[in-house]
Amino acid sequence: MQFARINDVTIHYQIIGAPADRPVIVFTNSLGTDFRIWRDVVVRLAGEFAIVLYDKRGHGLSDVGQLPSSIEDHATDLAGLLDLLSVKDAVICGLSVGGLIAQSLYHRRPDLVRALILCDTAHKIGTAESWNARIAAVEKNGIGSIVDAIMERWFTPAFRRPESTAYAGYCNMLTRQPVEGYVAACAAIRDADFTEVAKTIAVPTICIVGDQDGSTPPDLVLSTAKLISGARYEVIPNCAHIPCVEQPEALTTIIRAFLTSIPPGEVSP
Repeated sequence: MQFARINDVTIHYQIIGAPADRPVIVFTNSLGTDFRIWRDVVVRLAGEFAIVLYDKRGHGLSDVGQLPSSIEDHATDLAGLLDLLSVKDAVICGLSVGGLIAQSLYHRRPDLVRALILCDTAHKIGTAESWNARIAAVEKNGIGSIVDAIMERWFTPAFRRPESTAYAGYCNMLTRQPVEGYVAACAAIRDADFTEVAKTIAVPTICIVGDQDGSTPPDLVLSTAKLISGARYEVIPNCAHIPCVEQPEALTTIIRAFLTSIPPGEVSP
């Protein structure tokens, strides 16, 4: 396992190398998960591209950090990690809150961003009322009290079959995140609005969504794509909010096709 001290926060990360002339893809994960959600995509891309995975603050093996925290704090963490690793001109693939972090990173440190893959995310996610209700429920009764409702957003009924051991495992992943980290991320999403930032994005961008996403529905993701000049838009069938788990092969195919279309850029050391 690899750890770095970034902005007084211990960040858990992993690097998978590739030939020096290959682009770097940075994966930033969704609310209530750690970077293991990307495994079935990473195994399909390893060797073709260099890969950086990390647990954002408050999730996985990373510190919660000072509270409250904002999406900008998360973006600063990611920038610090990439600076430490001497990674520049990277493709940032952000899922859900990870997509907000990707947009913020582009706004704050465009030198780090070669292209954006905005997966099941938007310029603004949810309402203050919905996030406040979730925060209140978790603070009162724990993350376990919202598992069923969240899983209905994360996965299709076909994936949520009682006999699915993978489904049980992802329920465990959610409930084992630190409560304070989860709540802090909920508040950060609540307070984030990247509508104006999205309009300024000038790097190759693709917006991807599962056709049954209950957290960032296709219409919302499409509205984000329309804000970004030249952005592509793809819908993955038979998929909800976490395509890297539910439809990794379809997601990988879209990512690979998008990456091969990006003009050559600076190669990170």
